[in-house]
Amino acid sequence: MGAGALGSYFGGLLARAGSEVVLIGREPHVQAIKRDGLLLETATGKQTIRIGATTEAQGIRGAGLILFCVKSADSDSAAAAIAPHLSPEAIVLSLQNGVGNVERIRAHVKNPVAAGVVYTAANVPAPGHVRHTGGGSILLGANPEWDVNDVMLNEIAVIFRAGDIPVDLSSSIEIDLWTKLMQNCAYNAVCALTGKPYGQMVAMPDVRAVMHEAGTEVVAVAQKKGIALTLDAVEAALNRASSMAMTMSSTAQDLARGRPTEIDYLNGYIAREGATLGIATPVNRALHALVKLREQ
Repeated sequence: MGAGALGSYFGGLLARAGSEVVLIGREPHVQAIKRDGLLLETATGKQTIRIGATTEAQGIRGAGLILFCVKSADSDSAAAAIAPHLSPEAIVLSLQNGVGNVERIRAHVKNPVAAGVVYTAANVPAPGHVRHTGGGSILLGANPEWDVNDVMLNEIAVIFRAGDIPVDLSSSIEIDLWTKLMQNCAYNAVCALTGKPYGQMVAMPDVRAVMHEAGTEVVAVAQKKGIALTLDAVEAALNRASSMAMTMSSTAQDLARGRPTEIDYLNGYIAREGATLGIATPVNRALHALVKLREQ
């Protein structure tokens, strides 16, 4: 559900491995896939994958696993759209940026909902074409309130591993979600505003310092909220650029296509939470404001 770059990439890998997959996405992408198949581009080459595709939420009927890949701003509307069509035994897996998406999905569906933290970069150069640009792993997890147990998580992991997608199970998914949020806050807006890929960003000391400050503010907010995120995670996040040197952030891709970004749920979320908690977040507040200006 939400066959953009990551949804199409994971869907393509799973279909290639033999899983029955339906991509639910935008009209131009869906029509290209129906006509020509999904062109999956990785470091090893290009391959056309025959895969189901539709623009309708009812495409999830009969599915045992829903990869929920919509933008954070669309969590409520997308969850409400799929709710009438979910099989009772289906599991919903949120593979989204930001925090709080699982709770928003669960407000609309009765099914178990798990979370996946994605360290994979991809883009859609043209309708029907998805290109992998770096990373590739997923962390899966859930807390007891989400009605997901270890058996379910292991079943999901088996499906992904069959598609050559590296998966680890997390015992602290909330910390992992905040770690990814911190990385998004450090990278996404800077990439979108400068038009430079991750490798060039971290290679310039002054830019890396700004990114580090943005990440440090996220850690401060997380700790105030009782999330055991540490400052060590900021440097680790910046070091990940080496595996995604040519990657452009999803925020940059959205701006390039004239689409709304997720910035309200990334740097904007940290700025709002910081104001509520009495924590200064000037770098995140500035990055959020500048991206909002670019959106106009």
